[in-house]
Amino acid sequence: MHPNLYALGAIILWASLASLGVALKHVPPFLLTGLALVIGSVPAWPLARQWKIPPRTLALGLYGLFGYHFLLFIALRVAPPVEANLVNYLWPLLIVVLAPVLLPGMRLKPLHLLAALAGFAGAGIAILGGGGATGAWSWGYLPALASAVIWATYSLWTRRVPAFPTAAIGLFGLASGLLSLACHALLEPAVTLTGTDWGLIALMGLGPLGAAFFLWDKALKTGDARHIGILSYLTPLASTTLLVLTSGRPFTASIALAGALIIGAAIIGTRG
Repeated sequence: MHPNLYALGAIILWASLASLGVALKHVPPFLLTGLALVIGSVPAWPLARQWKIPPRTLALGLYGLFGYHFLLFIALRVAPPVEANLVNYLWPLLIVVLAPVLLPGMRLKPLHLLAALAGFAGAGIAILGGGGATGAWSWGYLPALASAVIWATYSLWTRRVPAFPTAAIGLFGLASGLLSLACHALLEPAVTLTGTDWGLIALMGLGPLGAAFFLWDKALKTGDARHIGILSYLTPLASTTLLVLTSGRPFTASIALAGALIIGAAIIGTRG
């Protein structure tokens, strides 16, 4: 299968994360993330023999999956969520720009940079057009920026550590989920979950916080990180579109413009 198809599979699954998050907004975020990550790791449990990886590789997995969600949830609590989400979506641009810095044998062509900037503009329009903005500064933007840096560098550094089987992503998810549950126990109040909650959490775990990570790893190991970074701009567009559909709100000109910019950037960038 072409690496870009693995990336698109992850992007499609991640597009559902915001809608599921809205449906589960009453669940404390660390509890939600912890349960979903642990559930997402379950399909890899039969392959636990492939989890024998160096401590440095496991540390990278915790850095990526736990560190990213930890800082993102702090940002969403402290800063206006629309703007915090926009800052977080700097990670595709950072993947494109940092790929030549962190990966040997790659160089950044003007076409890649142009496509990355166009994609980010489209992401900004999609998010701001889909939810509005306050325009106010918040210190919460700093952890949002840090989360973007973490996901971009994690994605690229998986190519720099000793080769490991994709099944080991299950260990990353399990360990990160347990850390998230520990954060819940320390920082959040206890809650009672309904059957519907458990069903949606299982869906989140098996999809955007589970299978998506395995597909993403496969894409990065076999594809061009610059192309994958540009394709990733489809995530905020698809996420916003799904939110519009599930909330019953009408499509706007801003979403159409965002779609044109993002799809155009993806086509141009992946041909460079």
